Amino acid sequence: MARLIVYNQISLDGFFAGPNGEIDWFLHDPAVDAIAHEVYKSDTLLLGRVTYQLFESFWSHLAADPSADPSLRQAARELDGLTKLVASRTLNETSWVNSSLVAGDLIDEARRLKETAGGGIAIFGSGSIVKQLAAQGLIDEYLIIVTPYICGSGLKMFDGDINANLRLLQTWNFDSGNVLLHYASAAG
Repeated sequence: MARLIVYNQISLDGFFAGPNGEIDWFLHDPAVDAIAHEVYKSDTLLLGRVTYQLFESFWSHLAADPSADPSLRQAARELDGLTKLVASRTLNETSWVNSSLVAGDLIDEARRLKETAGGGIAIFGSGSIVKQLAAQGLIDEYLIIVTPYICGSGLKMFDGDINANLRLLQTWNFDSGNVLLHYASAAG
């Protein structure tokens, strides 16, 4: 059975984006990326429309761009190779290589994917997807980067009627000030 893994960055006060969806406060740290990449080992991405369009606009052209930073080109090639499933009620098509729209109900599709996918399924950003799947107890693990920044307000990854017991698997501290937390569902 495939693991469904959330990989998100949050501010110290618990927001994964500012009030208008801004993420300019993210503190990128290649050391965090290296560890996270080893932990989530996914062959499939499950993305919401906003995250998909953000990723596509940034990453889709970098793999073939000889002037791009080599580490970005490598990351772009890796992303190109992943299956990308997009949950959207407004998109009619996808254009990024190996991308397709989720057909039908998101919850049913997540359950089916967990049963049939070969490797892990990662969710980046995609707050509404995280909320829906967490409410159904479908998320197996959380990799959360806590960034030393206070937003004051914004979009929370969790709200409403979500209750979940988690167990801490590991923590990492970085010179950048970021802290990476790895949790698993207590039920799993």
